[in-house]
Amino acid sequence: MIIDCHGHYTTAPEALETWRGRQIAGIADPASRPRVAELKISDDELRESIEHNQLRLMRERGSDLTIFSPRASFMAHHVGDFEVSATWAAICNELCARVAGLFPDHFIGAAMLPQSPGVDPATCIPELERCVTEYGFVGINLNPDPSGGHWTGPPLSDRHWYPLYEKMVEHDIPAMVHVSTSCNACFHTTGAHYLNADTTAFMQCLSADLFTDFPTLRFVIPHGGGAVPYHWGRFRGLAQALKKPLLEDHLLKNIFFDTCVYHQPGIDLLTQVIPVENILFASEMIGAVRGIDPQTGHHFDDTRRYVDATPRLDARTRHQVFEGNARRVYPRLDRALKARGR
Repeated sequence: MIIDCHGHYTTAPEALETWRGRQIAGIADPASRPRVAELKISDDELRESIEHNQLRLMRERGSDLTIFSPRASFMAHHVGDFEVSATWAAICNELCARVAGLFPDHFIGAAMLPQSPGVDPATCIPELERCVTEYGFVGINLNPDPSGGHWTGPPLSDRHWYPLYEKMVEHDIPAMVHVSTSCNACFHTTGAHYLNADTTAFMQCLSADLFTDFPTLRFVIPHGGGAVPYHWGRFRGLAQALKKPLLEDHLLKNIFFDTCVYHQPGIDLLTQVIPVENILFASEMIGAVRGIDPQTGHHFDDTRRYVDATPRLDARTRHQVFEGNARRVYPRLDRALKARGR
């Protein structure tokens, strides 16, 4: 199987964005805040939004199953308060669950959390529990910066986050460490904030001993790990200077990287520097970069081409990247697939 560990519902029917616009307007004018029941999206609308977009491209590009979560840039945890985020997360997660129910052979859910700046992460636990136990979701997205580019909260290594980690361990689910929209003009959302956050999250873990407290906790750092593979020597040297163990012992039993890197040299570097056991196939499709590369004639985010072409992998290690590692990092996914005879 070709398992894509990083897909977002970026093609949801327009009614969702319209409802969200009314919700945001209602922050200042509560009388205009819409009720959840006013959002009406039919199964036929969901099918159309998927069949003509993600599913069509999956078939064209040769991927089988996508771990599917709400649109990352729409999470916008900095908007409103916890109540706003909780309502919005519940709506978006339910839509992903409905997509997975309509296309069970091709999609399985990962949850958006109702995070809010300055709010105890334990408030996210009910939504996490609901998505795992009722919807059968196999992971979560964890925003390390709910403030939207201002980084007002504590690092991922802080005990502030421990209630969530305890639940992740209890349910044996990983978190993709994924920020949302940047409201800081200095950081373009997808070109800077995402990649900065990937790098920052890795360094936060490197400089602490989080995985001593949670030896089975697992993070997937998307977008190829931001700057991490390119500066692997820097991080090895910083670990040494900080008197930390070697990175393979300190972090690589717990941190994994996806292949959302949109050119061949990037995948070649990733697969040369990062151990194959720590790389999961992903495309982020349909995501941040949707155009066609004029140098190749193929879409930038057609990442299977790069994994197939890299000389750094053979048949065995490609299988690990495409399927084996995802089943290991997402045990609930593995169990769900085995229950279906896959």
